[in-house]
Amino acid sequence: MKVTGFAFIRNALKYDYPVAEAIRSILPICDDFVVAVGNSEDGTLDLIKSIDPAKIRIIETVWDDSLREGGRVLAVETDKAFQAIGPDTDWCFCIQGDEMVHEKDLPKIKEAMLKWKDDKNVDGLLFNWYHFYGSYDYIGNSLSWFDKEIRVIKNDKSIYAYGDSQGFRKGNNEKLRVKPVDAAIYHYGWVKHPKEMQKKQAKFHSLFHDDEWVEKNMGKVEEFDYVNYIDALEKFKGTHPAVMQKRISEKNWKFDYDISYNKLSLKRRLKKFAKEKLGLDFSYKNYRIV
Repeated sequence: MKVTGFAFIRNALKYDYPVAEAIRSILPICDDFVVAVGNSEDGTLDLIKSIDPAKIRIIETVWDDSLREGGRVLAVETDKAFQAIGPDTDWCFCIQGDEMVHEKDLPKIKEAMLKWKDDKNVDGLLFNWYHFYGSYDYIGNSLSWFDKEIRVIKNDKSIYAYGDSQGFRKGNNEKLRVKPVDAAIYHYGWVKHPKEMQKKQAKFHSLFHDDEWVEKNMGKVEEFDYVNYIDALEKFKGTHPAVMQKRISEKNWKFDYDISYNKLSLKRRLKKFAKEKLGLDFSYKNYRIV
């Protein structure tokens, strides 16, 4: 069985993406790795080159900055990396620049890959999700966060990144058939110093909106308002991936949140109750569990 990791990145240093940690978190179970490095204004290319030259193959890309509807450019860049994977690969492991896998989960992921490798009814593997917010101590727990998504797919070139590259589909907009794996993606995209988060959010929204919208909604604020932007959080009770320990130890801002306080609407409260207490899940699912 051959496993190839793949990722895309641009301006990792400028916007403080932990992409090196992301790649290293899954590198032990990857035989090789393809990274699409976009035209950057910093040392992103050198950073990726320094990770593991024996395993990592870089393709240099140019982002189409005119694709500003629904974050489409993110899917396009994901597909560039995926399409560069050779035909001898069985499984393709996608990791984005602010996502990690805990080392304790790697054996379980590899076991699932071996189990379903030859099953033609399985297109990919479905992961649980931790969305960290504000600091490394809190995670989002409202229905506004997706709690499962695909990150491992078969090397089937009819598969493509969907939407803003949150997940994948194939053929004529067909949802992938997946098997759940008892492993999680640790998403750190909402954990930065408030000033750095504001810069990142302005750039991120430019992938979805025109310049006028970005200037009106993002241009006059220096620090991101974590408290008023979120509806509900809970304390994280687990451990973080080892690759994140240095970054966590260097955290240079304070974020506290009263977890008893939330701004969930009545509709979302009822849906949350139905899911947690009754096992009824009405959330959107970009996959089919088989």
